[in-house]
Amino acid sequence: MTRGGEIREAAAAIHVAALSDDVDFLAGDNLDPMSDSEIVELLRELESCTRRMAAVQHRVLNQIEMRGIPAQSGLKSMPRFLEHTLHLGAADARARCRAATLLGMREVSGQMLPPWLPWTAAAQSVGLVSAEHARVIGRIMDRLPVKLDVSQRETVEFQLAEFATNTTPDDLPKIGDRILAYLDPDGSLTDDEDRQRGRGVTLGKCRVDGLSPLSGEITTTLRELLEPVLAKLARPGMCNPCDPESPWVPEHVDRDVLDAAASRDRRSTAQRNHDALVAFLRPERGPARLGDHRGLPVSRILTMSLAEVEARAGVATTASGGSVPLPEALRLAEKSTPFLAIFDHNGMPLHLGKVHRLANPAQRLALIAAERGCTRPGCNAPSTLAAVHHITDWSKGGPTDIENLTLACDACHALVNDTPNGWKTVVMPPDSPHAGRTGWIAPPPLDPTGIPQVNTRHHVGELAVATLTDLRTRTTRRRAGPPLE
Repeated sequence: MTRGGEIREAAAAIHVAALSDDVDFLAGDNLDPMSDSEIVELLRELESCTRRMAAVQHRVLNQIEMRGIPAQSGLKSMPRFLEHTLHLGAADARARCRAATLLGMREVSGQMLPPWLPWTAAAQSVGLVSAEHARVIGRIMDRLPVKLDVSQRETVEFQLAEFATNTTPDDLPKIGDRILAYLDPDGSLTDDEDRQRGRGVTLGKCRVDGLSPLSGEITTTLRELLEPVLAKLARPGMCNPCDPESPWVPEHVDRDVLDAAASRDRRSTAQRNHDALVAFLRPERGPARLGDHRGLPVSRILTMSLAEVEARAGVATTASGGSVPLPEALRLAEKSTPFLAIFDHNGMPLHLGKVHRLANPAQRLALIAAERGCTRPGCNAPSTLAAVHHITDWSKGGPTDIENLTLACDACHALVNDTPNGWKTVVMPPDSPHAGRTGWIAPPPLDPTGIPQVNTRHHVGELAVATLTDLRTRTTRRRAGPPLE
C-alpha cells in the first residue's frame, strides 16, 4: 500500500472519530432552549445526515468485499460477514449488501463504474432519499421489461428518484405500477390468465383459541367489490361488537351517534375490517342495506380517460386509491352507469355550482375524478375516506361551487382552523404549476415559509405519462448517450 493510501485511511479514521465525538455531543446536548421551528429543522438535518451516512457505508461495504475480507475471515459471504461483525439480523445484512451493490461504485475488470442506480445513489448521497426509498426503487427496477434498453431504464430510474425526493416510499409502487402499465399496455408481461391462476382464498383450521387464519391472493374484481363495503362498515364506530350503542345498520346513521361510537372505538383497522365482514355477511344485512357512503351509494367508482377507453390500454383509478388495468376496468364497468367529467387544461373540473352548503353527488363524483383523495400534502387517504371540504369556509361566504370544493379526510379536515397552529386551504393561482388545485398552508412550526403546497400522492399517473413520453421520444430517435441532457 502506498504512503498516500495510508494518509487517506488515517484521514478517514480521523473524520469518523470526529463524527463520533459530535454524536456524543448531540446526545448530551440540551434541546430545551430550541424553538419549535428550530427543533423541526434539527430533525430534518439529522435525517439528511443519516441518509448521507448510508451512502458512505455503501463505499465501505464495497471496499470490504473487493478486498475479499469476508473470505479471508472464513465466512462464505458478505451478508454472513456483516451478521458476525455488526451483529445484524440476516434480513438486515442482506438488505445492506443489496443496497451497496445497487447504489455504490462497482469495479469491473479493474475499472470503476457508476452504480447500477446512479440517480438514486446521487439523491441519497445528498440526503434527499432514504434507504427505504432506494430499496423500493430497486424492486421496481427489477420488474421492468428486459426488452428496455439502457437509456430507457436510466430514464425510468431518474423519474423514480426524482419522485422519491418529494414523497414517501409507500407511494413509489404506485408510480411503478403506472410505468409498467404504460410500458406494457396490452398485458404481454402479465396477462389476465396469469392473474386468474394466482387467485385464491384459504380458510385455515380453527385453532384452540377459536381463531382461524385467513390468507390468499384476490383479483381486482373481488378487491373492487370488497373495498366499498369496508369503507362503509369498517369506519371507526361502526359494527363494534364490544359497544352496544355502535350502529350496525348503515342506512340513515345518525352522525352524532356515530361520532360518539368512534370516540369509544379502540379496535385496530384489521379488527374493524373483520367486524365489517361479519356485519355484511349476516343474512339480515348485506349489499341491499349498505345505503350511502359520504353522499354516494356504496359502489365501486372507476376513473379513466376517454383516450384510455378508446385505446383499451392504460390503467383506471379506483376511489380507494388503487389502479386497475383498462381491460379489467371495462369488464367491471359493463353494467354500470357512466359519468362524463370534463376538465380544464389544468385537470380541474369545469364549473358546477350549488346554493346549499352540502355538495351534491355530481360534485362529489367530479372531485373523485379530479383529486382522487385527500388533498393535504403527504396524506394518502383515498376518496372513499374523504369528505367534501369548502376551501373558503361556508361560514365565511365560501360558495358550494366546484371551484371552492376539495376532498379532505376527517383527520386532515380537523386540522383546518383559525388558531395559530391551524392549517389553511387556498386555490393555487393560475401561474402555479398546479393551477386550480387545492394548496395547503402548514402552520409556522412545520413550515415557516407559509408557501402553499399540493398533494401529489394521488397523481402519480401524471409522472408516469411524462416518463412514457420521454421513453417513446428516445426510442423514436434511437439515440445513445446519457439519459438526460
